[in-house]
Amino acid sequence: MRRAILAAALALAAAGCGEPKALVDNCHIGVYRLADGALVDVAPAPGGLRWRLMDGRTGLLAAGSDGGWTSKLGWTGRPDGVAVTFGTCAENRIGFAGQAGQRLSFQTLETRFAGHGGVELAGRLVLPPGAGPAPVAVMVHGSEDTSARDFRIEQRLWPAQGVAVFVYDKRGTGGSNGRYTQDFDILSDDAAAAVGEARRLAGARTGRVGLDGSSQGGWVAPLAASKTPVDFVIARYGLADGPLAEDKGEVLLGLAEKGYGPDVLEKAGRVADATGEIMSSGFKEGFDTLAALRKQYGREPWWKDLEGEFTGQIVHAPGPLVRLVGPHMDKGTSWTYDPMRVLSTLPTPVLWVLAGADREAPPDETRRRLVALAEAGRPVTVIEFPDTDHGIMEFEAAEGGRRMTRYADGYYRAVLDFARDGRLEGAYGAARRLAQPGPRPTP
Repeated sequence: MRRAILAAALALAAAGCGEPKALVDNCHIGVYRLADGALVDVAPAPGGLRWRLMDGRTGLLAAGSDGGWTSKLGWTGRPDGVAVTFGTCAENRIGFAGQAGQRLSFQTLETRFAGHGGVELAGRLVLPPGAGPAPVAVMVHGSEDTSARDFRIEQRLWPAQGVAVFVYDKRGTGGSNGRYTQDFDILSDDAAAAVGEARRLAGARTGRVGLDGSSQGGWVAPLAASKTPVDFVIARYGLADGPLAEDKGEVLLGLAEKGYGPDVLEKAGRVADATGEIMSSGFKEGFDTLAALRKQYGREPWWKDLEGEFTGQIVHAPGPLVRLVGPHMDKGTSWTYDPMRVLSTLPTPVLWVLAGADREAPPDETRRRLVALAEAGRPVTVIEFPDTDHGIMEFEAAEGGRRMTRYADGYYRAVLDFARDGRLEGAYGAARRLAQPGPRPTP
C-alpha cells in the first residue's frame, strides 16, 4: 500500500534501474464505445498499452514491428487471442475482438489549485455528456509516485457512464509542485482542497460529491471527509487498521502460508513489533530489541522466511546499512495513524471494498472492525470479493507467487453505483455483502 521504503532504497542501490516508461503520449489512449454498446478503455502501461472492459477483463497490448498489436492476458504474459487494431490518430477508432468502436470525448477542464501549505497541485475535471447535475468522484491516490492524470482510468470510464471525475497529481508527482510525502494529514488536506476545486469547476453541474480512495487512499479519503463535507466515501482494498499493522499482517500471513504454526507466528509478531518501532521512531529506537530477538530466534528456520512491507528488508539487510539508509528514505509516513478515530465518528456514508485474499493488505482485522462499525449503526457498507488480491484482482498460482489475470466482475459496477446514489442493488459478480448501515442504537 505504500512504497516499502528500505526495499526501495536497497533495490536502487543494487540495481540502479526502474521499470519501462509507459506510453503516456500514445494517441490511442481513450475510452471507446463498441458496436454492441460495451465500453473498452485503452490506458498507458509499462511495456505498451492496457485495455480494460467494465466486467474486469484486461490485457496488455504490445506493439509489433509490423505496426500491429499483440494482446496478452492480464499480467500473465500469455497471448489471449483478443484481436485489437487502431485507426490513424485522426480517426479515433478501434477494432476490438471483431467489433468496431469509436473513441468518446468529454468536456475536460484543466486546473491548478492550492493544497496544504499553499503547494500548487495540477488537477483535471472530466464531465459526462449532458447539461444537468452529475455525481463527482474525487480520486484519492494510493502510494504511487506517478501522475494520476496520466494513469487513472476512471477519468475516462466513469464519465462514459454519467459520473464526473476529478483527478489530480499528488504533490511531488506529475505536474504538481511540492515534495512527495506519505504524511496522511498533509495528503488529506490536499484531498479536501481537491473537493473544493472540483465543486468550483463543476459549478451548476455539481451533483453528489465524494472521495474515492484506493489502497493508501483508504486512510486518506476518510480523513479528508472529516475535514470537508462530502456525500460519500469509497475505500478500495484499504485497511481500517494502522500502517504498522499492515506490515505485521503481511509478515504473519506470509509465514502462515508457508505452513508455520501459532508458536512461530507469536515469535514473528514480536519481530514485526520491533521493526515497527524502528520505522515509527525514524530509525532511532528498536534496534536493541531486534538484536535480542535475532540472537534468540535468528537460527530458526522461519527467520529466513520473514517478509512483509518492511520487516523482511530490515532483518535481512546489514544493520549499519539499515541505520544509514533508512532515515533518508522515509517519506514522512504516518506510521502511528489510527483510522478508527475517524471511522467511528464519520457521518458520511462509506463503501469499503475488500479483496478477500489480499496479501498486501490482509483483510481479517479490517473486516472485523468494519462489520462492528456497521452493527453499531455507523453508515458503513462492506463488500468483499473472495479469491482476489490487492487491487481486487483475480489470480492464478505461479512459482514464487501469483500472476494476476483480471479484475473481479462486478467491482467497477459496485463503485459506480455507490458514487451515483449511495446504494448497492442486486449482485456484483461473486462479491459478498458483509455489512450495510442499520438503524442507530438507542442511546
